[in-house]
Amino acid sequence: MISVQDLVVRFGPVAAVTGVTFAVGEGSSFGIVGESGSGKSTVLRALSGLNPAWTGRMTIAGQALAPKRDRAFFRRVQMVFQDPYGSLHPRQTVDRALSEPLLVHGIGDVDRRIRQALAEVALPAAARFRYPHQLSGGQRQRVAIARALMCEPEVLLLDEPTSALDVSVQAEVLNLLADLQDRRRLTYVMVSHNLAVIAHLCPMIGVMQGGEMVEMLSADDLRAGRTTHPHTGDLRRLSQELEEA
Repeated sequence: MISVQDLVVRFGPVAAVTGVTFAVGEGSSFGIVGESGSGKSTVLRALSGLNPAWTGRMTIAGQALAPKRDRAFFRRVQMVFQDPYGSLHPRQTVDRALSEPLLVHGIGDVDRRIRQALAEVALPAAARFRYPHQLSGGQRQRVAIARALMCEPEVLLLDEPTSALDVSVQAEVLNLLADLQDRRRLTYVMVSHNLAVIAHLCPMIGVMQGGEMVEMLSADDLRAGRTTHPHTGDLRRLSQELEEA
């Protein structure tokens, strides 16, 4: 479903991403981990069309991507951002947030689709006419996920979708994403600094450092400590220390 080959992203003379290559099968998940500034979110933004300053080759379902994307691309590929409060307009109700993608893409049956979307992300019908500040953090992220699903995409790009949430709520959102993937056969690319979060959802993981993907390994190998690059081992040890603390 997704192929990225020799991706390079520059900001002026600075290469933020250098030679990144990976592929994701239909209905599967690929995780990208790394410390802040490693380039992981830059990869996601290039793939999503938010950053056109890249070279290399990227395809979705075999179709080559240009720096500027058409409307059909945004029906097929949607993104869920890190901060659900920041990604939702504070003066728009949930109803408006969910109906807007349908109106932009000319999709009808708005009322039924909104009711179905709320049910699919386990939000009560009463949430429909509330504002973001009237919802909890977990509920806001569920709205953001529902909004991303309104146009029935095939691919979701997840930029640290649980990092702004409490640990208990993180698990709920991760389980929701796993259920949605099974039901809709969605393909995910997920970025996080949290190895446990990535390993929960993604069978294959790429580790980034200094703009390069320095290692690719399975979630099972990561859990067992079967790593080859020193940076992966450092991230794993740091993650374990944070969990113990």
